[in-house]
Amino acid sequence: MATSKNNLLLGTRKGLIIYKRESASWKHDSTHFLGIPVSLSFIDERTDTWWACLDHGHWGVKLHRSVNQGKDWEEIEAPKIPEGEEIKEGVPASVTYIWAFSHGGMDRPGVLYLGTDPGALFKSEDNGDTWHIVKSLWDHPSRKTQWFGGGRDNPGIHSIIVDPRDSRHIYLGISCAGVFETKDEGATWNPANKGMTAEFLPKPEAEVGQDPHLVVGSPSNPDVLWNQNHCGIFVTHDGSKNWKPVHEKGGVANFGFAIAVHEENPDMAWVVPGISDEIRVAVDKAMCVCRTSDGGKSWTAFRKGLPQENCYDIVYRHALAIDGNSLVFGSTTGNVYTSNDLGESWSLVSSDLPMVYSVELG
Repeated sequence: MATSKNNLLLGTRKGLIIYKRESASWKHDSTHFLGIPVSLSFIDERTDTWWACLDHGHWGVKLHRSVNQGKDWEEIEAPKIPEGEEIKEGVPASVTYIWAFSHGGMDRPGVLYLGTDPGALFKSEDNGDTWHIVKSLWDHPSRKTQWFGGGRDNPGIHSIIVDPRDSRHIYLGISCAGVFETKDEGATWNPANKGMTAEFLPKPEAEVGQDPHLVVGSPSNPDVLWNQNHCGIFVTHDGSKNWKPVHEKGGVANFGFAIAVHEENPDMAWVVPGISDEIRVAVDKAMCVCRTSDGGKSWTAFRKGLPQENCYDIVYRHALAIDGNSLVFGSTTGNVYTSNDLGESWSLVSSDLPMVYSVELG
């Protein structure tokens, strides 16, 4: 498969850093929002609109849009949770982080979805000019009592998957709540976590309370979804009716945050492992990328070109991207690597960047 995406957008702790493809390598092009954390970037493939989600800390979240590939940016009013709403009883709710972005389907021009901490889903029907909270999810009876924070203080929506066959069918990944599904464009939502286990819960097989770190769908077979979970790696081949654990118990491919699936082969996926939830460092302080080609029955660790001594890197959930046979990932220590052979060997793009939160190709 030929690689066609020539823009590499890195959301980092110190700004949005853009690279351009030059022949077989990437060259720095520009930096935007210098010094400001960019939690996520997103390219709308339908319009080539670029989005940047900023985390100003004291000043809150900001949202910016570019229609000319980053030459100019327009600030858009960030989504707001309606006044009076609560995270749980007695705790007022406000958006503190933008954690997921997706367009609403090729047949829904102008429709965008955005996921936040604290567990709110927002929808726009005018290409982001205005946003409204999806009340059906916010009012789900499980939210106040069964959703909870994991790595962040509050639950957050980090994965949004719109079924390319039917844009009314949407999956969400929520930490910590699990996978939620709608088949009616958000009118109703149901948990879809059968087969997942959360070892930290009194009832590990609980319907709500699972902790997927990232959920991705197969472009070639949307009934196949992959889930890098707090408690391993899971896959479903029946549209989230049943999840199956496919991690290496006691092996390398187990704990992590990021996961990617091949665009044409639903059984080929990649993860970038860490030691554990308590020790978020590359396994044996040696970085590797693990790939399965058989739906998770077996995993191979690839290390060529990656540091194998005194490596403290971990890769966040949105910091691994795929385009054809090429992959790119960025780490918490500012290292960015690329592979052009399905992850079997890697080349360093830069070792001098800030902490990388997200990687987007377009």
